Amino acid sequence: MALSDLLYPDNPKRKQELIHLHQELLDSMSANFHATNELVGVLNKHLGCTITPIKMRESSTVKENCDMIIQVISEIQHQVQKIDSDMKEKLEPVLYQKLYDVKEPELEKIAIAQRVFSIIFGEATSTAAMVAIKLLGSNFLTLTVSTLISLLAQIGASVLGGVSITIIGLGLEMILHAILGAVERSQLLTAVRSYEKHLAEFKAASEKYQCAIHEVTSLVRQQVQ
Repeated sequence: MALSDLLYPDNPKRKQELIHLHQELLDSMSANFHATNELVGVLNKHLGCTITPIKMRESSTVKENCDMIIQVISEIQHQVQKIDSDMKEKLEPVLYQKLYDVKEPELEKIAIAQRVFSIIFGEATSTAAMVAIKLLGSNFLTLTVSTLISLLAQIGASVLGGVSITIIGLGLEMILHAILGAVERSQLLTAVRSYEKHLAEFKAASEKYQCAIHEVTSLVRQQVQ
């Protein structure tokens, strides 16, 4: 038994907690990568975007993977802003306002958007217009994305950011060394509490983000069937 475990009897339990929390963090990140790629696929196929899908890099740190997601989400936000700018430029002010009017029927909004896309691309499907309207009118998606970006940045900047993704399958002491680094074993409780705080917020934001994307991709699947 390690001396630190004799001095701090709760350490073995905290070590297991720390490893479990790290795996939960990785699971949430992996789900975010998958959801982001789903949305990227929809944007590329239906709106003519050229966003490169992303893959979680096991050889990289948590921060590097967080930065990767932030970069792609920011690119998606840029594309949505571009769609909004195109709508504002091509439409009369009255029609443009209708796109954001919650009382306006969605079919009418889709018809307006399709008209603009026909001008830009020469032709446009109702699916493309529907995706555009869903992204433009979804305050929930906008807020969810902003929250997730903020939390990803916090995690990347925290002590968790320097931890490598590839720790699963290593020995217990090697995993703890990877997670804790220079942190003293007596500070295990602090490390566990830090993980718990970041993870609780991150999991909640991740689930909302994934649900918001699923809402868009599900509509697309229904439309093309």
